[in-house]
Parts: sequence; C-alpha cells; structure tokens
Amino acid sequence: MLYAISDIHLSYPGNRDEWQKLKPHLDDGLILCGDVGEKAEHLDLAFSVAKSNFKEVWWCPGNHELYSMPLKTAARGEDKYNECVEIARRHGVHTPEDPFVQWDEVIVAPIFTLYDYSFRPLHLTSTAAAIAWAEETDTVAADEALLFPDPHPSREAWCTSLVASTAAKLESTIAASPDIPLILVNHWPLRQDLVYIPRIPRFSIWCGTTLTEDWHTRFNAAVVISGHLHVPRTDWRDGVRFEEVSLGYPREWNEVKDAGKDVNDLLRIIWPGPERPQEPVATQWRRWG
Repeated sequence: MLYAISDIHLSYPGNRDEWQKLKPHLDDGLILCGDVGEKAEHLDLAFSVAKSNFKEVWWCPGNHELYSMPLKTAARGEDKYNECVEIARRHGVHTPEDPFVQWDEVIVAPIFTLYDYSFRPLHLTSTAAAIAWAEETDTVAADEALLFPDPHPSREAWCTSLVASTAAKLESTIAASPDIPLILVNHWPLRQDLVYIPRIPRFSIWCGTTLTEDWHTRFNAAVVISGHLHVPRTDWRDGVRFEEVSLGYPREWNEVKDAGKDVNDLLRIIWPGPERPQEPVATQWRRWG
C-alpha cells in the first residue's frame, strides 16, 4: 500500500512524541506532503522514523521547511530548500529534485510549486491588494516574515519559475510513460475550489496558484495529494481523487487522541484506493482513516 500524511509539525514536542509511535509497514510506501518542520533536526527525525518503518518514502516541502530560522543566520530561499533536499537524500527519501519513481501501477510525483497570491477574489488585481484584504481580518501568514524567495525578486516570481520547470518535468514523464497514471504530491492545493479554511478564510492567498488548476487532467493524475490547510478531506474532480492529508498542530487533533486514535490511524491510504465514482460525490470530511 501507499500511505500519506502532511503537516506533522515536529517543532511541537507532542507531535514529535506521536511521530515516534509510527508502526512498521515494511512492504509499503509513505508520502510526507510538507510542513515536517522548520529545522534540520525536524527533517532528520521525520525521515529517520519514516525510513525505518516504510520501504520507500517521498517528501515535498511545505512553507515551514522554507522558513529561515534563526532569521539572521539561516539559509534563505532556494538555498534553504536545497539544504532540505540534501537532508532527504541522505536518508534515501525521494524529493521533487529526483527522478519520479513508479510504485505498483502508478508513478509518484512529488512537486514544489509554492504560491503566488492568486487564490483571491477577482476584484483584487495585485498582490498588495490581496495582502491588504487579508490584513482586514488580522490574517497575515508568518511566511511574510520568514519565507524568502532569494535569488528571485518575489515569492510570485519563484512560484512562476517553479511552475514552469515542474510542468516541463511532468510533461516529459507522461510522454515517456503515457499509460501510467501519476500520483501528484504538492504541499499546496492545486485548485482554489478545494481551499476551505473557515476559521481564517482570507488565508487562501497563501494557499496556491491558479496556474495549476488543470494539472490533475493535464498530467494524467490518478490521485492528487496536498496538505497545508489542516482540514483533512477527500474530494473528486473530473474523476480524479484529491486528498488533503494534514495532521496539524497538537490542539487541532486532540479529539483524535481523545477517541483513542494515534498517528497510525491518521495515515491516509492513497493507493490502491476506491474506484472512480460514476456520479458526483460530496466532500468527505475526515478526522482519521
């Protein structure tokens, strides 16, 4: 089987303790869909535990991996990302910078696209206007202080570059293997209509880019996996299954622990999965399983 989880946030002691309860699945694969943590030691712990319990492990970065902490001395932008990639490789973990790997009847494709503030109302025609709109409700992502785009002039420019290079890699993949569907793995949702965060709805501007809206059909996806929202769910679009697989901060999954569940119950089964529905299916909100 192929499992996935994201947003394990190992900067929190409770989440670190929970992660070390992971049980062996020595014939199975695990996808870590971003926001493992901010520091090298968080990635080392995440990858070492995952690799000791799973046959293969994939990772893509979230915004927290890209944070420059401590602010004055840490690597920034692409340098910080490349540091994370090297840590993953030392543990034998597949990254967006490596060749995509076939697993069973699918190809697992971890990608990295960032965001460009385009998940916003249509009347807001600039990044500055979008950020001001979010600030009206006291919503500001920590990214604005901690996530740098170096050497790109802006996060939007970095996103544009990433989208172009990722699309080229995906195009070459499906050209080489047209009959093998992909598991697309990205920390940020690929579609704006899947962003639902009722407590902080204007946080949407830090949640993706409209440039990827059609990637699930354009790139022959069987499943699209994301995190970031801390709102676990399953959706279907155009016959493609979308899985939001966040764990989240300790306070956000206390009810799961109160129900006698642990991190093993929160791993989402990605492949094999349910058959494609013949009729429209409503969103399945998930607490575990």
